[in-house]
Amino acid sequence: MGKDNETGKLEWRINVEDGTSERLDPPAGSGLSRRVAVWFKCLVMNRFVLGTVASMEKAWRIGAEEPTKVVHCLKVGLALSLVSIFYYMRPLYEGVGGNAMWAIMTVVVVFDSNIGATFSKCINRVVATLLAGSLGIGVHWMAAQSGSGEPLVIAGSVFLFASAATYSRFVPSFKARFDYGAMIFILTFSLVSVSGYRVDKLIALAQQRVSTIAIGTSICIIISMFFCPIWAGVQLHHLLQRNLDKLADSLDGCVAEYFKEKEASTQNEDEDMNKKIKGFMCVLNSKGPEESMANFARWEPAHGSFNFRHPWKQYLKAGASMRRCAYCLENLTICINSETEVPDHLKNHLREACLKLSSASSKILKELANAMKSTTKSSSMDFLLFGMISAKQELQERLRTVPERIEKHEEGEVMEKEGGENRRSMHEVLPLATLVSLLLENTDRIQEIVRAVEELSNLAGFKTGSQRKSDTKPNNHH
Repeated sequence: MGKDNETGKLEWRINVEDGTSERLDPPAGSGLSRRVAVWFKCLVMNRFVLGTVASMEKAWRIGAEEPTKVVHCLKVGLALSLVSIFYYMRPLYEGVGGNAMWAIMTVVVVFDSNIGATFSKCINRVVATLLAGSLGIGVHWMAAQSGSGEPLVIAGSVFLFASAATYSRFVPSFKARFDYGAMIFILTFSLVSVSGYRVDKLIALAQQRVSTIAIGTSICIIISMFFCPIWAGVQLHHLLQRNLDKLADSLDGCVAEYFKEKEASTQNEDEDMNKKIKGFMCVLNSKGPEESMANFARWEPAHGSFNFRHPWKQYLKAGASMRRCAYCLENLTICINSETEVPDHLKNHLREACLKLSSASSKILKELANAMKSTTKSSSMDFLLFGMISAKQELQERLRTVPERIEKHEEGEVMEKEGGENRRSMHEVLPLATLVSLLLENTDRIQEIVRAVEELSNLAGFKTGSQRKSDTKPNNHH
């Protein structure tokens, strides 16, 4: 709000994006109604501008955090642009019988974010279309031979095949790989068999539909493989590697947070520590993505270090063992957030042994993550396992000496517990005892992870560090 230099009256202005201000002329009417209208207009414009800016910032942040999403969007646009040529160019349009729109629809429904998912949908769509089209033509021929019973034959065949295909979608093993194909089979068979009752040139129509679907799937496969390829197998491999790192950081963070000294810390340090501790939650929520990526990875051709018969199922076993470890870490956070105060002398007695065991355990997880990253077998795993087992035994020895500790009385006198009886209530000791038992249990679960990852490296043919160095050594023979 400002004052007009010419009239000396108050006027309303609003700042716009280019840095200038816009004058708002109040509508005719009473002074109160004019002010209400001006305020309403200012509110609407400000909210629109702020909402637009916030949406643009959110979209930019999503693209910056995951560039693969931007790449996928560009690839979909390129595929649709190429397939639309069949619709724009008259010779190509007439060559597919005016059904070029089916190629565009195919690109929209089968192009996915990774190569495995795109392959899966393309193969399912082509095979299901061929099978359903052939059966539809066969049913149409049988119905034509039946004379007046043609509608009954068609209706009965639709009921039979549609019911069988729908039932197959409830079988877990079939649903995981061929659910999309079963749906396309039902759709195509129903269209071909029912439309054949009114269409004369059914075979020509089926050929045109198959050709347009083949064009659409071919363009999707070529673009997904040769333009910034995104492999489901590589995504799964990197997901397990990141989960191992998060488990290691979360384990270190949980134990360090429990035994830390009571001193003031900044808000940023607390936020970083909380984020580090809660890394195990990503592991707990990764079951669905792992199963989906493993399913799509089976459809992909050999690429990089992943051959055609790569042991993708073993990735699921390794992921399951990681989640069992993450459940232990989830219970550790409950100990951290417990409001029960544990006696300081007990925490001090077990602090060093617990920190040593968590450090040895996290080193194993980080070593496994590095081995996954370089697709090699770890050469120091036996040494790290020995260190973790030694730290576990040391913590168990510390637990045996807890009842024999000597307490200092408030007056400074030294008083030994008689008969090793624990004078502290169980309520005070329970959080610490729970944390120690979880750390000991976690070592067994980490050994399960080691066995799963080692089995994966053996089945996948990962090389040792020395073998990889010899492979990369330059050849000096002339």
